[in-house]
Amino acid sequence: MLLIPCPHCGPRNQEEFAYERTLDSVVRLDDAPDVALSALYTRANLRGDDHEIWTHAQGCGQWLRLTRHRMTHAIHSVEPL
Repeated sequence: MLLIPCPHCGPRNQEEFAYERTLDSVVRLDDAPDVALSALYTRANLRGDDHEIWTHAQGCGQWLRLTRHRMTHAIHSVEPL
């Protein structure tokens, strides 16, 4: 279980949050469909830190950007999106 430090509410259990996606999978709306699909399915998936989008669904409802290590799940930073 992760303890996520929400910048608005303080430290909360992972159960209050909803994982959305990694930042590298976000595509622009005006991108061509083949470019958008390529961005979604050809990510590197490397070990190390990853930037993710989460929402505090059962709390303040704010969108957050987490920097989290893929292997250890250690959270290095949380900031409003």
